[in-house]
Amino acid sequence: MSGLYARESRSVSKMAHLRFFPQAVVGGSGAYLTGDDGRTLLDFAASWGAASLGHAHPAIREAVNRALSDQAGASYLSTANEPCVLLAEKLLSLVPERARGRVWFGHSGSDANETVARMVVAATGRPRILAFEGAYHGGTVGSMAISGHPAQQGTRAAGLTLVPYPNSYAAGSPEAAKDAALADIEKLFATEVPPQEVAAFFIEPIQSDGGMLVPPDGFFQAVEALCRKHGILIVSDEVKVGLGRSGRFNAFEHCGIEPDIVVFGKGLGGGLPISAVVGPEAIMNHAVAFSLQTVHGNPVCAAAALAVLQTIEHDHLVTHAERTGAMLREALDRLSTRHPLIGNVRGRGLALGVELVTDRASREPAARQTALTVYRAFQLGLVLYYVGINSNVLEFTPALILTESQALEGAAILDEALADVAGGRVDERLLVDFAGW
Repeated sequence: MSGLYARESRSVSKMAHLRFFPQAVVGGSGAYLTGDDGRTLLDFAASWGAASLGHAHPAIREAVNRALSDQAGASYLSTANEPCVLLAEKLLSLVPERARGRVWFGHSGSDANETVARMVVAATGRPRILAFEGAYHGGTVGSMAISGHPAQQGTRAAGLTLVPYPNSYAAGSPEAAKDAALADIEKLFATEVPPQEVAAFFIEPIQSDGGMLVPPDGFFQAVEALCRKHGILIVSDEVKVGLGRSGRFNAFEHCGIEPDIVVFGKGLGGGLPISAVVGPEAIMNHAVAFSLQTVHGNPVCAAAALAVLQTIEHDHLVTHAERTGAMLREALDRLSTRHPLIGNVRGRGLALGVELVTDRASREPAARQTALTVYRAFQLGLVLYYVGINSNVLEFTPALILTESQALEGAAILDEALADVAGGRVDERLLVDFAGW
C-alpha cells in the first residue's frame, strides 16, 4: 500500500469509497495517471467516465482560468450568469425537438435524476415511475429511490416499478431478450401497473453499471411506442454513456428514439462537478425554487462544460470514439479466443464491457476472477473497474481522446492480467480490503 493511500485511510471517510485496488495518484495527463509511487498508469476508467477529455486537457484549463479570472459569481440561483446561459443554449441545440425547452443545472447525475423523478410526478400528477432492474441512476436518496442496482443501500420509491433490462447474452439471443422484456412491460400494464398512472420511464440506452448491456435492435422503439400510447414521458439517462462516448453524441440515437427529457452528467464537466437536465418547458418550469443548491449553475463549472462540448465538436471526438472503440472492441474479441474466462464482449464506441464467466456453457459469473483481474491489471499499469449485478463485467470507459495505440496497449496489459489470474498467479489475499461493487 502506497504512502498516500495509507494517509488517506487515516484521514478520509470510507462512506464514499468504491475501491478495487490501492490506487493513489498525484497527477495525470491525457489518458494517463501518475501514481504517488511514480508509476504511469493507462486510465481505461477515466473516473467512471467523468474525465471525458482525459486529464489536464488544455481546453478545460483555459476555460476554467478565464472564468476564474473574471468570475461571474458562484451560482445561478439568484442571478443569471453568462457561462450558464451559453451552456444551456448549446445543450438545447443538441437534443431532439420534443426535449428542446429549458435546462436545469446541478452537480451530478445523482441530483439531476433525483430532480427529474420529483419533477415528473409533480408536473404530471401521476404517482408512478418505471425503471429497469440493474439501473443505477445515482447515489442520493431520491436517485437511489428510482434505481434498480442490487448494490445500492437506499429505499425504493413507493411508486417505482422495476422491469428487466433485455440481456441478449443471458437470454441466448437479442430477439429472445427483446420479446421477454417487452412481454413483461405489457403484462404489467395489463395488470398491476395502470399505464395512465405512470409519469415517466427512466431508460439507459446502454445499461452501464448493470453490466454494460446493449439493448436489442428495435427494443426501445417498441418501448417508445408504448409510452406514446399512454402519455408516459421517456427520460434518457445519458450520464455515463452520452456525450459522444457511444460513437453518437447521444447514446439514444442508436435506438432510433426521441426522449422527452435528457439527463447529462459525469463527462459533461470534463472532471468538474456539473450535471444538466434538458426537457420541455411545461415540465422544466413546473415550479420556482423546486430543486436548488447554493452553487448549482456555478459559472466555472459551466465554462468547463461548454469547453468540453466545443472540444468534442471541434476535434470530431464522436467519430474518434466510434473508430477507436471499434479497434478496442476487436482487440477484446481477439482476447476472447484465447481466454476461456471471457464469456461475452459487448458495447458501443468507448463504452464497452467484457463479461467473465467460470464456464462458457453455464455462464456462471466469475466474480472473484473479475476482482483479481482488475487488481492484477492495476499492478501491470492499467486502471479499469468492474460492474454488473453479479460483479463480473469489466468496464471500459476511457477518455474520448484515447488513441488507437493506447487502446492496443491496454488490451495487451489485460491479456497478461487474465493469463495470470487463470494461471493462479495472483494472490487472493490482495482482495481483503477491496470489496468493489
